[in-house]
Amino acid sequence: MMTIDAHHHFWQPLRGDYGWMPKDDPTLSRAYGPADLAPHLAAAGVDGTVLVQAAATLHETEYLLGLADATAHVKAVVGWVDFEDPGQLAQLERLKEHPKFVGVRPMIQDIPDLNWMLREDVQWAWRAIIDLDLTFDALGYPQHQENFHALLQRYPEMRVVLDHCMKPRIRDAMAGQDAFTGWARGIERLASDTGAMCKFSGLVTEAAPGWSIDDLRPFARHVLDCFGAGRVMWGSDWPVCRLGAEYDHWHAVARDLTAHLSPGDQAQVFGGNAARFYRLGGAA
Repeated sequence: MMTIDAHHHFWQPLRGDYGWMPKDDPTLSRAYGPADLAPHLAAAGVDGTVLVQAAATLHETEYLLGLADATAHVKAVVGWVDFEDPGQLAQLERLKEHPKFVGVRPMIQDIPDLNWMLREDVQWAWRAIIDLDLTFDALGYPQHQENFHALLQRYPEMRVVLDHCMKPRIRDAMAGQDAFTGWARGIERLASDTGAMCKFSGLVTEAAPGWSIDDLRPFARHVLDCFGAGRVMWGSDWPVCRLGAEYDHWHAVARDLTAHLSPGDQAQVFGGNAARFYRLGGAA
């Protein structure tokens, strides 16, 4: 069974469509491509990856598909289309023909309207995802959990994965605030009431500088307990993870946080589940 990194990015800031990116951040505001990631994959023993969009433009999706065509380890691309334009159904149908295009990720965490995903004018997109047998990467914060719960119950046949454990506010928990209870309740409902999977990623960037593995442990354990090893997939979120840990460090921490699982369950978390969810052909 292949080891899969289920979530990483490549980007080129000079493209000009990464509106969320700080202009002078020494970690983020620089180009990242296959040659930068390759040594980390080799060191961690990762065989394949899922490349995920980071700009709300169709042009970036085309850019990522081009990189995927030229990069053997990229097994799948999760792209973007404008959910507010029903005319983009034709774009989804066209992208679907690319062998490495597997699904879409609207950048819901950056949309001011908390109820955006439930608006009538975007419902065509959820139906199209189902009809075209694509995947939906759900990117949001704890305040989005209730609406994701409603959306996923409305479309139970949609293949969905929750990105980054729904971004629990670990930094607040480290400061003595109760950032666990509400998030944990939402995770439990999403796991029990829907068929969604969850990406075991993003925790180090939701923690404060100086975090320890014990700061992450209750959040990681809750996700694994609620979803079970069969519905969790590890991802690096590289290079965003570099704000909290380098690739190798986060991979080692993730291995430690899953060490209580059986070897078979660990193999599912670190490859099998991503291969099955994204239908990565011979990767399963």
